[in-house]
Amino acid sequence: MRFPFFLALPFALAAASPGEVLREFVYDSAPFPECHASTIAETPGGLVASWFGGTREKHPDVGIWVARHDAGHWSAPEEVANGVQSDGRRLPCWNPVLHAARSGELLLFYKVGPSPDTWWGLLRTSRDNGRSWSAPIHFPRDILGPVRNHPVELGDGTLLCGSSTEDGGWKVHFERTKDNGRNWERSPSVPDPLHGELIQPALAVLGPDRVAAFCRSRHGAIYRTDTHDGGKSWSEPRPTSLPNPNSGIDAVTLRDGRILLVYNHTGGLWGRRSPLNVALSKDGDTWEAAAVLEDEPQREFSYPAVIQTTDGLVHVAYTWKRKRIRHVVLDPSKLEPHPIRDWDHSLRPARPAQP
Repeated sequence: MRFPFFLALPFALAAASPGEVLREFVYDSAPFPECHASTIAETPGGLVASWFGGTREKHPDVGIWVARHDAGHWSAPEEVANGVQSDGRRLPCWNPVLHAARSGELLLFYKVGPSPDTWWGLLRTSRDNGRSWSAPIHFPRDILGPVRNHPVELGDGTLLCGSSTEDGGWKVHFERTKDNGRNWERSPSVPDPLHGELIQPALAVLGPDRVAAFCRSRHGAIYRTDTHDGGKSWSEPRPTSLPNPNSGIDAVTLRDGRILLVYNHTGGLWGRRSPLNVALSKDGDTWEAAAVLEDEPQREFSYPAVIQTTDGLVHVAYTWKRKRIRHVVLDPSKLEPHPIRDWDHSLRPARPAQP
């Protein structure tokens, strides 16, 4: 699924990062004014992207929308799930997560409910690369599925999902399924040194049964917790060197073993979601700056989703000003990592010292 470099030219910024192959919007127009929380997956038929869209986040008309990358372009957005209840009420949908399982099924996890502290988890599946979908499967009361970021499939076929709850404080936990979401087991909540201040873990596979989870926090930094038993137990979370302004992140383990993480490097300032950055690490502890995807001030570029496709390219989808979903393709072999050293946290090279 290699994208020709010339396709990037009409969309490229003047200061595109080294390694950037393509920059585009998933759609130019849609029957909803706002969107958020995109997800992306590779299927045998091409890329599939999803997000929630409607009048605004939390509005009852918010549904789950999908677009497919067919024949070199994205299909028009199509609503594939909504929150209409049996009594006719409509509730908002939230945080879709796509996963292309080894079995060939495309899984679409999402949430429905008035708010994140009351929502519940559902799953639809597709066997034709996102063209048609099953009826929704409702999860048990204590299961949400992956709450925002893509799950990882372990060597034994177990799907490990990073999840979290927001009722009575933020708490991270993990869920495991061996049959693509039909039956589940849930880990206890991870040890909680911040007293309910972590959510939305992003997973990076480090080895057999070894996974690191990087969590959004209210404490100005991305936090890390680890498992050595396939997600059954987790270490006490600890802060990384990367800041977090209470905004979503995502991570992927590249084929060369490095971890690539997409996040807002804003010095931990609350609520600021620009710039949007890419960092690389060999161990998840020491990070280098790799790319700046967006840096327009006073705008929102948030909730990234990142995967590596079979051709080795990295695909990032994210919220662009709440108006559209942007898709950027990177060639990880051409990124130019450098130390994170700029005093203003923009991930640009350090400014020269003043005389």
